Amino acid sequence: MASIADQKYDLITRRLSDVLGKDIIRAILAEGRTPKCYWGTAPTGRPHIGYFVPLTKIADFLRAGVEVTILLADVHAFLDNLKAPLELVAHRTKYYEHVLLAVLKSLGIPTSKLRFVQGSSYQLTREYNLDNYKLCALVTEHDAKKAGAEVVKQVDNPLLSGLLYPGLQALDEQYLGVDFQFGGLDQRKIFTFAELYLPRLGYAKRAHLMNPMVPGLGGGKMSSSDPDSKIDFLDTPEVVRRKIKKAFCEEGNATDNGVLAFVDAVLIPISQLRLERAAGSTGLDADEGIEAVGDQTPFALRGAPAGTVFSIDRKPEHGGSLHYASFAELKEDFEQKKVHPKDLKTAVADAIIRLLTPIRQTFEESAEWQEVEKLAYPDPNAKPVNKKKKVRVLA
Repeated sequence: MASIADQKYDLITRRLSDVLGKDIIRAILAEGRTPKCYWGTAPTGRPHIGYFVPLTKIADFLRAGVEVTILLADVHAFLDNLKAPLELVAHRTKYYEHVLLAVLKSLGIPTSKLRFVQGSSYQLTREYNLDNYKLCALVTEHDAKKAGAEVVKQVDNPLLSGLLYPGLQALDEQYLGVDFQFGGLDQRKIFTFAELYLPRLGYAKRAHLMNPMVPGLGGGKMSSSDPDSKIDFLDTPEVVRRKIKKAFCEEGNATDNGVLAFVDAVLIPISQLRLERAAGSTGLDADEGIEAVGDQTPFALRGAPAGTVFSIDRKPEHGGSLHYASFAELKEDFEQKKVHPKDLKTAVADAIIRLLTPIRQTFEESAEWQEVEKLAYPDPNAKPVNKKKKVRVLA
């Protein structure tokens, strides 16, 4: 039987694309210490459903007793090729916090166990900036550009701010006091950069965990800057169905298939979390699910066999409904053309609408969030309000 430390390690590392520094995590668990990690996001464009991947993984961390910090990286958002001016970043930081809290609650993840930190709360201090200058004296332009290649927007005439981005992200590990950083596979070069340069400042080398990246609906990367590649958390059911209907999903082709990949990276893991919660196997996290909102059942049809994590509804004349206990089974059927893209899209759209319903309801019930949304993402086509000139009345 696996030790408690091994069980925690398996929870922390399952469903990940890559883990750097496995020995660091194993050593902490073996000593009986509580691991600490952070996941950061830069509040730029509207967050999309690809965020379900890391946020679902946070449930595993809490189940294993990890102390989790969520960094709202407002300074990084400003530095990334000036995607947003400082005034907008301030509003978007608040918007992101509203979204993340709503999503986490919809997943049944206890938000009381999470620490939210705004980057500017410590990144503007004397100590942090002095360390940044020390890094600048060590890091070559080549290394800085290479580290940020997958994350910082690449343009023909890059700004100096983009070169600072990887160094600041590395320093965050020290100033947030964590043992490992968690992020997408696109962060790998920044993570290896941190492992190389933090020890040169006299700081400890941290571990790095990476979740898979969800392809966009048309193939390629799901991006906040490409509205056709993604579904926003506040999209209506009509918009969700329209976007899924347009998504690339060639019959028999499981490669670069955003619809199929979303089932693998989001829907099935959430179903598994819900099945485990129903079975009472949530590890140390006894609070999981207490403040959950919305439908918390797996994405399985009524009457599906036990252990089903994803179902596809089909009419009897088309062979009847399909039920899957793993993604491997679904992928094999899709490749053999036993699953038609239209049926898959319908099932995925239904599941996404179920996921987004409690989030949209929270938004519609929060006047504060609605006001923040207007300030964070003002309508570019809105006409300026013309103030009427005051008519001077002569006595």
